[in-house]
Amino acid sequence: MKGIILAGGHGTRVHPVTLGVSKQLLPVYDKPMIYYPLSVLMLAGITDIQIISAPDQLPAFRRLLGDGSPLGIRLSYARQDTPRGLADAFLISAEHIGDDSVALALGDNVFHGAGFAGVLQEATRQVKGCVLFGHPVRDPERYGVGEVDEHGNLVAIEEKPASPRTNMAITGLYLYDNDVVDIARGLTPSARGELEITDVNKVYLERGTARLIPLGRGFAWLDTGTHDALMEAGQYVQVLQRRQGVRIACLEEIAWRMGYIGREDCYRLGRQYATSPYGRYIMAISEAG
Repeated sequence: MKGIILAGGHGTRVHPVTLGVSKQLLPVYDKPMIYYPLSVLMLAGITDIQIISAPDQLPAFRRLLGDGSPLGIRLSYARQDTPRGLADAFLISAEHIGDDSVALALGDNVFHGAGFAGVLQEATRQVKGCVLFGHPVRDPERYGVGEVDEHGNLVAIEEKPASPRTNMAITGLYLYDNDVVDIARGLTPSARGELEITDVNKVYLERGTARLIPLGRGFAWLDTGTHDALMEAGQYVQVLQRRQGVRIACLEEIAWRMGYIGREDCYRLGRQYATSPYGRYIMAISEAG
């Protein structure tokens, strides 16, 4: 399975802080926002990942992450000249996807929960159709929401419904089989000229091959698209890391734990940041084994 992180857009909801930098490069407590979706794909076992962003922002992502080889993964980059909807990612990355299935992660979503790696690895093992992830919210009218039957099959999708039948919001993590590229090519743009991800999901829904995995109690899903949400996400990460003594979305540790790199490689990566708590954490867990 290939991976895509969509890190485009203008970040207008958090202006003026994004006037000079991509939103996905803003800090969520102690690390750049893009570390969080990248960690999700790495935990899923996906090691060939393309990052999509605006042309003027791509050099900054390359400076931050490079080609991924120090983490034992492969990173490539693609430009999105103007925001054209989430489903545009499949057209931009069609060559990257090739004949494989694909996972799309939004660059401003944070996921965390015990056992999440196992959930991801099971979900990505063999994707037939599409697999979505849902999370209960108290204001479902602000989201696309999904309704499932007793077997977890998706039976209805509503986009920002006035009277929601469920509170299960569809999160910014999507798994698709290879048909998604042709489906995206066949979409009619919305009134805003965008290719909507909901329209992609509805095609799979009509085929009867859409599934939704609920991330319920014990899981956190945070969309960092506003100033308040960005602050809340940082506070969430800060509190958990201080109380538990572990780092959320620590790419170097994940690369080591997943077997992408060795323990000594992990230590060397941490030593590059030895003057920061982040670097000292990586060195300490590497030495402890």
